[in-house]
Amino acid sequence: MSRRRVSFSDGKQCKGGRRWSNPLVVLFVLCCVGCSICLLWGLEVYGILERKVRVRALGDEREKTLLDQHNLSKDRVQALALLISSLNQGRFYECMSKSVADERLGSSLLHVLREQHPEIDQSQDQQHWDRENMSHEKVSVEIMQETHQFFPEPLLNILYLVIVEMVVFSMGFALGIFFKSSCQQFQQQKHYKPQNSKGRGKWSKKFLFLGVLLGLLVAVWIFLSMKADITERRKETLVNMCDERARMLQDQFNVSMNHVHALAILVSTFHHGKQPSAIDQKTFAEFTARTAFERPLMSGVAYALRVLHREREEFEKQHGWKIKKMKTEYQCLVKDDYNPEKLDPSPVQDEYAPVIFSQETVSHIVSIDMMSGKEDRENILRARATGKGVLTSPFNLLKSNHLGVVLTFAVYNTNLPPNATPKERIEATVGYLGASFDVPSLVEKLLHQLASKHTIVVNLYDTTNVSAPIRMYGPDVASASEMHISNVDFGDPTHKHEMHCRFKHKPPPPWSAITTSLGVAVIVLLVGHIFHAALDRIEEVEDDYRQMRELKVRAEAADVAKSQFLATVSHEIRTPMNGVLGMLRMLMDTDLDATQEDFAMTAQSSGKALIALINEVLDQAKIESGRLELEAVPFDLRDILDSVLFLFSDKPQAKGIEMAACVSQEVPDILIGDPGRFRQIITNLVGNSVKFTREGHIYVSVHLVEDAKSVKVGQCDTLSGFHVVDKRKIWENFSMVKYSNEANDAVSLMVTVEDTGVGIPQDAQIRIFTPFMQADSSTSRTYGGTGLGLSISKCLVELMGGEIGFISKPGIGSTFSFTAVFRDGCKSSDDKKRHHSDPALSDFQGMRALVTDGRSIRAESTAYHLKRLGIHVHVAIDQDSAINTILDVCSTSGKERLDMVLVDKDAWGGGSGISFPRLLLERRQNGAVVHQESLPKMFLVATFLSPTEVHHLKSAGYVDSILKPLRLSMIAACIRKALGVGSKRQQLKGQPMALHKLLIGKNVLVVDDNAVNRKVAACALKKFGATVTCAHSGKEAIRMLQPPHNFDACFMDVQMPEV
Repeated sequence: MSRRRVSFSDGKQCKGGRRWSNPLVVLFVLCCVGCSICLLWGLEVYGILERKVRVRALGDEREKTLLDQHNLSKDRVQALALLISSLNQGRFYECMSKSVADERLGSSLLHVLREQHPEIDQSQDQQHWDRENMSHEKVSVEIMQETHQFFPEPLLNILYLVIVEMVVFSMGFALGIFFKSSCQQFQQQKHYKPQNSKGRGKWSKKFLFLGVLLGLLVAVWIFLSMKADITERRKETLVNMCDERARMLQDQFNVSMNHVHALAILVSTFHHGKQPSAIDQKTFAEFTARTAFERPLMSGVAYALRVLHREREEFEKQHGWKIKKMKTEYQCLVKDDYNPEKLDPSPVQDEYAPVIFSQETVSHIVSIDMMSGKEDRENILRARATGKGVLTSPFNLLKSNHLGVVLTFAVYNTNLPPNATPKERIEATVGYLGASFDVPSLVEKLLHQLASKHTIVVNLYDTTNVSAPIRMYGPDVASASEMHISNVDFGDPTHKHEMHCRFKHKPPPPWSAITTSLGVAVIVLLVGHIFHAALDRIEEVEDDYRQMRELKVRAEAADVAKSQFLATVSHEIRTPMNGVLGMLRMLMDTDLDATQEDFAMTAQSSGKALIALINEVLDQAKIESGRLELEAVPFDLRDILDSVLFLFSDKPQAKGIEMAACVSQEVPDILIGDPGRFRQIITNLVGNSVKFTREGHIYVSVHLVEDAKSVKVGQCDTLSGFHVVDKRKIWENFSMVKYSNEANDAVSLMVTVEDTGVGIPQDAQIRIFTPFMQADSSTSRTYGGTGLGLSISKCLVELMGGEIGFISKPGIGSTFSFTAVFRDGCKSSDDKKRHHSDPALSDFQGMRALVTDGRSIRAESTAYHLKRLGIHVHVAIDQDSAINTILDVCSTSGKERLDMVLVDKDAWGGGSGISFPRLLLERRQNGAVVHQESLPKMFLVATFLSPTEVHHLKSAGYVDSILKPLRLSMIAACIRKALGVGSKRQQLKGQPMALHKLLIGKNVLVVDDNAVNRKVAACALKKFGATVTCAHSGKEAIRMLQPPHNFDACFMDVQMPEV
């Protein structure tokens, strides 16, 4: 039981603490209410922002993917594949088949496309991404609109109020507990005098009024903060929507720019890279017309060839027309009567850029010199020097009269490196590809795909000239509402563009802030009323708390006294009992007659029982206090089972009860865990079975948890033939059987103790693991015990990481099963060396034995012990098969030898095993040719043998008998004696005088403050030949151990005083 001690050194401190406790708790609860409301409101805002952040992150990621897919640093063939990837493949091949007259062009182009087919397939998802990106933006807008415009605000506020009221009532309950705890602490003083309840209540109510006033101020603050936050969210929504539109416009323009660049590479490859050229005006016009659906934002595409002045005459003769000059130096092509035939020839200059290929929509510009226009000339010079796309200033397009821009790319005749100089680029230039863009149509198409098209107003400006920006899209309407400006990058650093966005409508009233603040005010008033009533109630029950505290202090003092008494008395009993047991052991080593030895053994047995009882009580106290810890040392589980069965062997033999144990071969020989606590669990379970079983059997089995489902279970095929309960019903409830996922070096064991005892009554099964509880009041008088064994076992099993359960039926018996987790000690070389096998067991390696028993489980248990000795075992269930096996092996034609035969006394019924040698002799006399010297040695395995049976054992044909329960050492001794193996080694090992000389010449210091313990330890050490010196205190021992000293070892009490 846990104990808490609280003491106060100053009565004034208690009084001051009591004075401030009530108002502080009231203020604390009010603050918690306000924080809860703010938290709920903040969660909504966080959810909206989180959704917007996710949508924005998705857009950024896909934007990066788009740029990676359209990397302009790839070679021409890859860029050509990029162009074709954006087209419909079927329509492209159809276009190429119909429009390309030159077979060489068709075959070359199709061959290149087939080589780049994997990249084409990957690039075909570009348009799908664009549509999906717009759909995500649409979803984001719909989410924000639903949350801020169409979500039912009153319903949301009612939900807030309900949650806050629940919080308030919970805090009220916590406040009551806090007041109760405060009263208990103040009442702990021995001379505590309660303060005036009325005075305290008066001050508490004053502070409560201040708390309510503070809560109302908090409601006003909530209104102001929520209103400001709504405004900020509206502004942030505008920013996000504007930035999203600017980014999408920029992305779509970059995609179109990549198309133009790829088309420039197409011209470079199939016009300048082929001799003769594979492209003419008809092919170019038809191809661009058929693929125009992939460039819906372009008014037209044209290609101008670079012609030097010395090449002009030859060029004009080749094409049959003159290079013409633009009508004006600036592109203001807005008149419908525009006729290129009326244009003047281009004036003489260093070089020209006449248009030789054009789309049908701009066929009127063929033969026009692009270098004759001032702005076009500047763009051409910049494009070929930089190798990038260059834009013009906005101008009105033909017929549509929309503002547009022209994008120009230089076409090179060689593959230039990325770090080429402007001079190298100018020398490699062979032409220029230009495309005109309808900017208003581009923006209108983008906004048409968005759900929030009518929510905000969008304007697009060319701000290259900051003093005179050009409005490219949007209404010319001045508004006083909030506006956000987003930069748009079209890829040309010399031209700057901006997108201006603003809301169309005015913001609605902040209904959420109004309703929430009003709700908080109402809740604050309600809480004030609740706490006012609570303070009155606290004053009434304060006296009851004081009385309860006094009773609790008395109970805790009694518990402390009980624990101290238990520890003191158990220690005081254990100390003299250790002396009694030690002296009895030494007395038994002296020469005693039979009567004296019986008296000494009886006294030693009683002392051990008393020590066991003390240990149980101490273990229970350790478990209750949580101080019980487990060791982790290597041990042999099979040896522990042998020792436990030997411990209880007397009573089963007297009752005629079968007792056996069997461990699966899959269980490692060495485990790492706490052998003492494991032995304690087995001892408690086997002890209960021995105590409550009058006839039948007690069977202990150990398997791995993983193999538990494959274990054969029979209710009739048992050790003694008695019916037993079905132990599989216990395993079904173990979580370790359902979910077995231990570490690599972990070993999970399933241990089962089965008996055919009286069983446990149904009404007593629910309290079987309760400390100091037994089936009924008569159990302790009939069978003895304290009722602690199973309780302690359950706690130990849980400390080992396992579970314990049982199934029992009155009149049939009980079965207890538990799981435990250990570590595999066989994987450690140190543990193998420390627990090596007994060298004497090597004498049995290679021997063969026959186990004859009518019960398979009993035969399996006998074979288990023989296999531990290294003996090869064959099992025969019936008599005929056993006799035939012996005769076959022992005949002259037999190729295998048989060293021994073990026959159970009750193999085929009561005492039927004794007559087995006679049946074997009769078969030999009936004609079987068997040499007498080849017959195996026969052993009788029995639970109990009467003196008459022992006398006639050899005459019946047996060389010796082995009593149950079987143990490895006992079986080895009987076989060694009968077969005469290892006699010299055992004689040397069995010399008792060898241990008496173990410590001869050694000086040992024994230190203990108890004279009896000193005497016992000294006598035990002298028994082995040591010279013993005793010290009664720690100081004396330290003085004697000051160097130099002649002691070889020192034995000292671990809790020695003065050390």
